[in-house]
Amino acid sequence: MLTIQAHLSLLNQKIMEHTVMNSSSSTLLLNFIQRGELAEWQAYFDREVPGIQLALWDDATVDPSAVHYALLWRPEPGRLAQYPNLRVIISEGAGVDHITCDPLVPAHIPLTRMVTDETSDRMADYVTMAAYMLVRQMPQIIAAQRQQCWSNQLRGGMASQTRVGILGMGNLGTVVAQRLLANGFKVNGWSRSVRQLDGVNAFHGYSALPAFLGHSDVLVNLLPDTPLTRNLINDEILNQLPVGASVINAGRGNQLDSEALLRALDSGHLCSAILDVFPQEPLTPDDRLWRHPGIIITSHVASLISSRSKAEHAIAVIKADRAGQPIPLLYIRERGY
Repeated sequence: MLTIQAHLSLLNQKIMEHTVMNSSSSTLLLNFIQRGELAEWQAYFDREVPGIQLALWDDATVDPSAVHYALLWRPEPGRLAQYPNLRVIISEGAGVDHITCDPLVPAHIPLTRMVTDETSDRMADYVTMAAYMLVRQMPQIIAAQRQQCWSNQLRGGMASQTRVGILGMGNLGTVVAQRLLANGFKVNGWSRSVRQLDGVNAFHGYSALPAFLGHSDVLVNLLPDTPLTRNLINDEILNQLPVGASVINAGRGNQLDSEALLRALDSGHLCSAILDVFPQEPLTPDDRLWRHPGIIITSHVASLISSRSKAEHAIAVIKADRAGQPIPLLYIRERGY
């Protein structure tokens, strides 16, 4: 049983927490927008969560003790540990490895991922576009155009005859699978644990990977970043795909061994690839991926969402934190995603 004095102490603590969270001194830091965009962002928050002051990451006038929230992409290592009252860290993207790679980030601070309806829709658009491009041999068509070569032999295949294998059947993988099915593709899905989805041929567990890969004419990587998925797509994995298969990487750059991919393309085992994510971004000018005729590169835009969607997600996170409710899309460190 708590004493009256202990009850009063807890009550005072709750009152102080409520006051801090709802006071005008509560600051949200952002590191990916320009100064000219700040007013638009502030207007979003003023309408929905009054009392939150937005500030840029490099604003030297910000009081570190007033920073309760941070919405970030690839913050400099060590910076987040400098804010003693930080309550929630919000990743600007679906991945959080750009934050968790900093060993100084306090482990007790909740970390949430940016996955919105727009994120899922844009990823589904991107993967469907990429799958069609690979089926219709678009990398080879682009290469022929550059050589001013008229080639009506490059007619490609058909979606209805193409098996697309999705590595990672989480929120994004599920939406992507449904979009591909709606466009006539045959869809296989792989996940660590059992995931069932109407119309999708499901595989689960590492023992099922060979069978899954053998039935994938187009391999789509949408895996989360964990120690087990880093460098997963290597020579061994790529060589288990059917001859003439293609790869779409929209998951994480460090999951695909680019040298293994180049070897598979140069040997003729694989036909082509569309890549959106890379271990080092942007790619250096001398990277061979830029120049390979079987590869199309995009600049990490597969699920890049609008400012409004990012703001709406951050607002929902802050509202949940202020109300003492579960924070959406919370990163579970023990699970790795």
